Amino acid sequence: MHADLLDAITIGRVAIDVGHGLREGVFMFWETLWALVLGFTLSGAVQAFISKEQMRAKLGNHRPAAVGRAAGYGVVSSSCSYAASAMAKSLFAKGADFVAAMVFMIASTNLVVELGIVMLVLLGWQFMAAEFVGGPIMIIAFALLSGFVFKHSLVEAARRRLASPHANGHDHTAMSGVTEDEQAELDREPWTKKIRSKAAWADASSYAKADVTMLRKELIIGYVVAGFLATLVPRHLWNLLFIHGHGFWTSAENALVGPLIAVVSWVCSIGNVPLAAALWSGGISFGGVIAFIFADLIAMPLILIYRKFYGTRLTLRLVGLFYAVMSIAGLMTEGIFQLFHMVPSTRSLQVTSAHFEWNYTSYLNIAFIVIAGVVWWLSRQQTRFGGGMNYAIDPVCAMQVRISDAPAETSHGGQRYYFCSDRCRERFQERPDRYASTSTTGEEMKTMEQELETGDTAVDPVCGMTVDVAGAAAHRTFRGTEYSFCNVNCAATFDTDPDHYFASNR
Repeated sequence: MHADLLDAITIGRVAIDVGHGLREGVFMFWETLWALVLGFTLSGAVQAFISKEQMRAKLGNHRPAAVGRAAGYGVVSSSCSYAASAMAKSLFAKGADFVAAMVFMIASTNLVVELGIVMLVLLGWQFMAAEFVGGPIMIIAFALLSGFVFKHSLVEAARRRLASPHANGHDHTAMSGVTEDEQAELDREPWTKKIRSKAAWADASSYAKADVTMLRKELIIGYVVAGFLATLVPRHLWNLLFIHGHGFWTSAENALVGPLIAVVSWVCSIGNVPLAAALWSGGISFGGVIAFIFADLIAMPLILIYRKFYGTRLTLRLVGLFYAVMSIAGLMTEGIFQLFHMVPSTRSLQVTSAHFEWNYTSYLNIAFIVIAGVVWWLSRQQTRFGGGMNYAIDPVCAMQVRISDAPAETSHGGQRYYFCSDRCRERFQERPDRYASTSTTGEEMKTMEQELETGDTAVDPVCGMTVDVAGAAAHRTFRGTEYSFCNVNCAATFDTDPDHYFASNR
């Protein structure tokens, strides 16, 4: 009896700890939700409105002027590190210099007002000021050292990787639905003309949705792990990682270890500030805190994202340089603040548990949830607004691909399927019955356009939602009956037991 009681208590405590970790992850996500929506929306807009020629003209090299512009664009577009990675990839794929694109990513995560505000609340004004001192140091160091680290051949191979039909990522440049000559003509159109086009806005929304689709797993993993580490790891354990009482060498060791903690803690920008406050109260140096906060760009999910975008060899060099400049920036910032006697002397900081409250973040989130809804709606209206022609739906990841130059394709059961990458085709070929019949070809889209003109609607047999036949995310034909679905998940559910829904529909 006694052993059973102890087991029950242990299980109860574990359940409570898991609940606290999940709650912390949810609130970290809530803190950064508006920034995520903003970052992904901007990424879609860049792809839809800005041509390669325009991007090369602004960020086509890593000279001081271009680096300054990249940093300025990053500050203005302030994003969570996950969204910033997608935006930087878009800039690079559009023709921007690799170093300039990475500088944009650094600035959009580490030189932003919302991060400074959270640091002010949890850590104090000195840390907020350190953000805007250390950020430029990191950018300058990155630009200066990049020439010794990034070989031209590796960078160009990464660019070809993003544009190649054999890319492992999602090639949005292959999604315009027009011929190469027509696409070149569209690229020459000024963004001021494109911004007035409903079709261009629908395409921009589709691109934004595609980036979220590609990174959704990394986002979920990042927030969940961050929540568990923030709640389950005692603060004193972090303190064991740092040496004390050795002057400069203490600061140097702390600045080197800080980014390593960021790698294993999987935290996102802004979400890592509460953990930084815990590290500061536990004994890490001032420079170690700054290096840790800057190191949100080398959290493990982001390293996996870089590898997907740029390949293993360039990713190793990129992460290594990030680690070096983050440590250098943290150490130099501490030295500057010590010189002016601005390093805080107290560590008795109160780090409160995450809880919901009505503040500027809540209002921003509500506003950007509405924006996300508009983006999602626009992404489903490409055909209606004249965009997204000659596309097919990748049956594996639900991305749109241009049929004329789809990165990969295959046949199954007498039907042709198109894919955004070889990786999705391989997954399809491993389990074709799971994904078969979930894509929409260009001919089917034309048929749906005709149906749209008649105003046809249908009821999703799985969730009961009324959907436009032309704008439905997926279609099925079973025993002579045509079904339309609001999303691919409902279609997949239907596939598991179509007889059930056929019977319910009669």
